[in-house]
Amino acid sequence: MVGSVGNGLMDLREQEKVEPLPREFDPGEIVHPKPPPETEEGVGGEEGSGKSREIVLGRNVHTMCFAIKEPEADDEVTGEREAYMASVLARYRRSLIDRTKHHLGYPYNLDFDYGALGQLQHFSINNLGDPFIESNYGVHSRQFEVGVLDWFARIWELEKNEYWGYITNCGTEGNLHGILVGREVFPDGILYASRESHYSIFKAARMYRMECVKVDTLVSGEIDCAHFKARLLHNMERPAIVNVNIGTTVKGAVDDLDLVIKTLEENGFKDRFYIHCDGALFGLMMPFVKRAPKVTFKKPIGSVSVSGHKFVGCPMPCGVQVTRLKHINVLSSNVEYLASRDATIMGSRNGHAPIFLWYTLNRKGYRGFQKEVKKCLRNAHYLKDRLKEAGISVMLNELSSTVVFERPKDEEFVRQWQLACEGNIAHVVVMPNVTADKLDTFLNELLRHRSCWYQEGSISPPCIAADIGEENCCCALHKR
Repeated sequence: MVGSVGNGLMDLREQEKVEPLPREFDPGEIVHPKPPPETEEGVGGEEGSGKSREIVLGRNVHTMCFAIKEPEADDEVTGEREAYMASVLARYRRSLIDRTKHHLGYPYNLDFDYGALGQLQHFSINNLGDPFIESNYGVHSRQFEVGVLDWFARIWELEKNEYWGYITNCGTEGNLHGILVGREVFPDGILYASRESHYSIFKAARMYRMECVKVDTLVSGEIDCAHFKARLLHNMERPAIVNVNIGTTVKGAVDDLDLVIKTLEENGFKDRFYIHCDGALFGLMMPFVKRAPKVTFKKPIGSVSVSGHKFVGCPMPCGVQVTRLKHINVLSSNVEYLASRDATIMGSRNGHAPIFLWYTLNRKGYRGFQKEVKKCLRNAHYLKDRLKEAGISVMLNELSSTVVFERPKDEEFVRQWQLACEGNIAHVVVMPNVTADKLDTFLNELLRHRSCWYQEGSISPPCIAADIGEENCCCALHKR
């Protein structure tokens, strides 16, 4: 688990020939489900989307899972059984090497090396309860967790005696916690979120039985504050709990935090709102972009969450959630069983994750992250320019490393490169492990396939101006 997962994989590819994936690891097989039922607001329940594209689901894992083979009653662990397990793991490892090589669509930094932490994998490290108060369980890593939290609090300009937070198990947990704090601060509040917010925001609304108002977005994917104002004015009597995206899932758009705050304060909501900032990916990249607006607790926000396994890079999902200390008392309760208190979503929490984050923050520091952000943005612009030169519709938001382009016609190609798609568009998220050489390989394959899909220009590619703007569309109608 804690070996050289990133750089090590790069070395392994040079040292050993990667065998073709055996059938059980073949990502090409897909299942075409029945079309979803129509609703009053559009096909498949996507409110106002009007999209009719059938979602392509992957193969049921039961068709390729590894069954547990029970040993005979009088059977001890034998060399044959060990050899069987070793062969399964070896094949699985080869599949991971290949999947890492063709990974572009999801925002995970796969370039890391935690070999030095291998010495800790034999310990069951569990950070039960509140990070700032020890429990009776002594095998914990709170010392590392609080050190990491202090680092993030400094980045977001919140003093040590004014913040509370914890290392979450994923970005979704950070969003669930942020929205929960907002709901507890304003029990009768309405949740506002743009339509391009991560699905976990709407999951939180369902879990907490909150009224949720979806706000329109601009073509860029950024929240439309004119529509936000209109929706606020329909609910003047109730407080607002607002999710602000620091990089949307599909287009990498950054909501204008200052404009959201201005819209709230100028329309009668001063001191009657709670803002949660979902910074899953770009929340940790923005502090290192000079021209980027600040996400800071010097502004009237309530909480910020980021993912630890995305830009930072970790072998397991994790995240960071920080909120104002004054808000946390509404959630906190003393737990005698732990000899501590708890205000987290989960009880048991991965105690290894804070150590991985602590290790990387110490190793790279502010300058290291700044260097990696510059590399990501530079390579994202390189990809955008190459796609545009090839006559492919493409969009890249100013503060983003998420390159949005025309969806490939072949689902097998999509799965081979693990592209994230929505409707007529797909995207590549340029992370520190995505090099220009890797992008060139992808581009060459895309162009080769594309010449077949569109019969070397005799068939026109689709118009995606509605998704990325006319100025970015290279269809026959908008090509300049």
